[in-house]
Amino acid sequence: MKQNALYGQSGGVTAVINASACGAIEAARRHGHIIGKMFAAPNGIMGALDEDLIDTTVESDDAIAALRHTPAGAFGSCRFKLEDFDIDRRRYERLIAVCKAHNIGYFLYNGGGDSADTCIKIAQFAETVGYPLQSVLIPKTIDNDLFGTDTCPGFGSVAKYIAVSTREASFDVRSMSRSSTKVFVFEVMGRHSGWIAAAGALAADSNHDLPIAIVFPEITFDNARLIARVRAMVDRYGYCTVVVSEGVKRADGRFLAEQGTNDAFGHSQLGGAAPIVAGILSSALGYKCHWAVADYLQRSARHVASRIDVDQAYAVGKAAVEMAIAGENAIMPTIVRTSGEPYTWAIGKVPLAEVANVEKLLPQEFISADGFGITNPCRAYLLPLIQGEDYPPYKNGLPTYITLKNKRVPKQLRPFEL
Repeated sequence: MKQNALYGQSGGVTAVINASACGAIEAARRHGHIIGKMFAAPNGIMGALDEDLIDTTVESDDAIAALRHTPAGAFGSCRFKLEDFDIDRRRYERLIAVCKAHNIGYFLYNGGGDSADTCIKIAQFAETVGYPLQSVLIPKTIDNDLFGTDTCPGFGSVAKYIAVSTREASFDVRSMSRSSTKVFVFEVMGRHSGWIAAAGALAADSNHDLPIAIVFPEITFDNARLIARVRAMVDRYGYCTVVVSEGVKRADGRFLAEQGTNDAFGHSQLGGAAPIVAGILSSALGYKCHWAVADYLQRSARHVASRIDVDQAYAVGKAAVEMAIAGENAIMPTIVRTSGEPYTWAIGKVPLAEVANVEKLLPQEFISADGFGITNPCRAYLLPLIQGEDYPPYKNGLPTYITLKNKRVPKQLRPFEL
């Protein structure tokens, strides 16, 4: 008997998460002899608990294909934590009830580390109660901090955006440096890991001698050291660009940009490291400083996505379906780097038990000895991930993106209080 599949998006969205949705839905359609319908849960696990399901079968093949070049989450994402089922069993029981009511045998969750935690808990509970449910995590995170995979879909495109923006902004500040701005401070995402910040260093190479200082979250923030580094760069070049990760910490362990509030998973809300750093440099050196926070722009910039990233995002979505119907459970498809130069890759897999709640930080050997740059091995790791362009179609000078019908499936259960 054919069973249905349920796909959901979770956590911060990316420029290519919909490419994974495209890969999963198209794979499900190719395996129509095994999978009945592919449902999508709006707002991730929240939609699933609400029994708020979308029937993707009403969408045309062209509409689903258009997901590949559409940014953000076509079905809506969420930040919603599931407690362990020995603490809060009712939500798990509700999820199984929804699966039974709609003949769902495959659960595909598209997210990062916290989503891996959700996915493995659901797999464990289904096994505990004897419900046949294949749970597979489709990897996604711009932070590139998932364990077990060479890179995370979403990261390559953010890295490309940050590298391009850093180069272009450096040219701009160089133009103004004699009589105006001497320092540009660019804040990028990265709570604990400096992968995104490291990408800013790619802006400088043998053909672009640009003074760029990276402030990594893996290195304790030190006012004096940064001031000295910036002064030296300005003395030599007349200007400099500082790329600062939102997650940089002071010596006492506090985030430089901590706002005093937490998200649903207990993570400190961050944002505002750039103006703090700009203020420090301006006060100490008397330079005119400009700053910017990339924020949502870095993760939604589908117009400058990495072709490698798009291809990998699609591939893990497709692989997740194939693994699920093959009987794999509590698993995550991974990207395996099979060669560095030329760059080649393949799909692998890793148990979710090794992924959930584990962060992969930027290796110390990827950070230069002075703490403000990247090493050659880091550059060799990063450069292949930003290769290739995959422009969306344009009309009237603007990219054309898809908004799906998102037709709801009739509910069969009583309302549920989240």
